[in-house]
Amino acid sequence: MDLGLKDRVYVVTGATRGLGNAAARELLADGAKVVLTGRDEKRTADAAAELGPNAVGVAVDNADAEAPARLIAAARDAFGGFDGILVSVGGPPAGFLADNTDDQWQAAFESVFLGAVRLARAAAAELDEGGVIGFVLSASVHEPIPGLTISNGLRPGLAGFAKSLADELGPRGIRVVGLLPARIDTDRVKELDGMSADPEATRAAHEARIPLRRYGTPEEFGRAAAFFLSPAASYLTGIMLPVDGGSRHGF
Repeated sequence: MDLGLKDRVYVVTGATRGLGNAAARELLADGAKVVLTGRDEKRTADAAAELGPNAVGVAVDNADAEAPARLIAAARDAFGGFDGILVSVGGPPAGFLADNTDDQWQAAFESVFLGAVRLARAAAAELDEGGVIGFVLSASVHEPIPGLTISNGLRPGLAGFAKSLADELGPRGIRVVGLLPARIDTDRVKELDGMSADPEATRAAHEARIPLRRYGTPEEFGRAAAFFLSPAASYLTGIMLPVDGGSRHGF
């Protein structure tokens, strides 16, 4: 299936590794061009170099108020503009209510929530009809995940913002979508599993609750993201796609 991605340009944040990197890879594989970001300058440059000439790296932090302007300028300079953005950011610190400090909450709010709002606002001001704004969220949008209290507090709010934005931008022909990964086999998930006394048993217990009986791969997530961002999904907006192997049983 031709997704219509050839020569389209996307900004993908948090794309030096994990889910953002997987999405960038799939977009590029289908002919798109990508401006990718990461907080570390060397890691960002290395990631862009590995992905090839149609990838440009910009070292920024999602929490930086100047990040949106820098990314839009980079897309213009490198490729003449952009057609969409995928906002991905590393997960906030794990912990229960008593474990997380005010500083951790504030830093996570700036990066996960307010940073995403700023990026979406800047993108909305620049995108034309056919543009798309995507958010990498979490299965915690529908059901809290034990031990991820900060994420449980912030991700559902960002999903609500995305739904509001879809209504606001729909008349302009701009789509807004969200992806809700659960147990995808990334470094982040391995880190979370590794916090238990028996990581292998923890993984086995999670897999037993997934109808497909396995964790997803980053490539599988990346393909879902590339489709959602593509013109092939032109009538999909305001929806949240669980990428979870069937773990969510509600509609």
